[in-house]
Amino acid sequence: MGGPGNPPQGTPEGAPGDDEYRSVVFDESFVRAARLQEFSAEERITDHTPAVRRAPPTRRRGTSWQALTLVVTIAVAFVTAVYLGFRQPPERYPAQRAAPLRMTVIPLAPVAPVPGGSPAELYARSPADQFRIGAKGIALPLRSRTAHFSVGQVEAALVIAKEYLVRSSVDPEVLTGDAVRPVRVLIDSDQYAQFDRSVERPAADGLHSATGWLVRFDPARVALAEPRVRVEGTLRVSEADAGTLEVTSDHTFVYALRPARGGTTRAALFTVRRALLFRFDREDLRQHRAEVVTSHTQAGPLACAAGWADRLRPLLAGSPPAGGPPRATDPYAADGASHPCGTLAPGSQPQAARAG
Repeated sequence: MGGPGNPPQGTPEGAPGDDEYRSVVFDESFVRAARLQEFSAEERITDHTPAVRRAPPTRRRGTSWQALTLVVTIAVAFVTAVYLGFRQPPERYPAQRAAPLRMTVIPLAPVAPVPGGSPAELYARSPADQFRIGAKGIALPLRSRTAHFSVGQVEAALVIAKEYLVRSSVDPEVLTGDAVRPVRVLIDSDQYAQFDRSVERPAADGLHSATGWLVRFDPARVALAEPRVRVEGTLRVSEADAGTLEVTSDHTFVYALRPARGGTTRAALFTVRRALLFRFDREDLRQHRAEVVTSHTQAGPLACAAGWADRLRPLLAGSPPAGGPPRATDPYAADGASHPCGTLAPGSQPQAARAG
């Protein structure tokens, strides 16, 4: 028989012996406190906390975090795209220098004496009777976007073209004075030198006529008998290319003029037909300016032989027909000078008042 505390067959080979547990001593209080207590059935039901408790339902934290991460990622991507869209510089188009204005001025000579009378009487008997007054006669067409320009850009081009026409064809200070700055500030800066040369040293060479840029009369000869200019015409807009808008204008301006000093006070009507082509790139629209590409002017009644490159010198009421053949044009002239002249159709002048 084995010793106290040993199995009856002795300590199995390889099992720890007493020496291993000599350092572990349990005192009597520890042993008494460690005794087992059996609860009654009622105690187990009412007083004793169950040994096994139902765990509270757990949330699917993994799925929630994945959904939240996805939403945040999409939001960040959207905000980044919007930010980059605003930050991205606008599409660039190569800048082009403005070409010189090509101009033609054709004087129209009368075939009968120039009718005279009060402005009201003359307008009532002329085709200009139904024309509108001043800027109101330069109506803007319906605006719509083009393939490469927005509605706002198209409208800006039309507004600049209209402003140029008003300042260069209706403004009294330009018509009978020396004011040119109101017109100059609206053209492309690349054309300043040509404009200045046209005003300071005008020439009928197709490039340097002041009257190709604007309408102005010789103040020593004529004055406005009626400040309200009659106007009618059209504006059209189109794309020249992806970076350029073009506006084409075609308007008839009718002025009531009288002698500047002494003589008769009767007025005469003077008619100017102007067709211009304006070109705008995005920089022009931003700076509120235009490149004037071509200018075609017909004006009368004028004498074919009279100078018109600097200022227009109209034939006033009672002036006889200009007479003489139109001036010859030499297509081989080295300076490219052209001196065309036309005839003012009788129907374009006020008709004689009917008797009775």
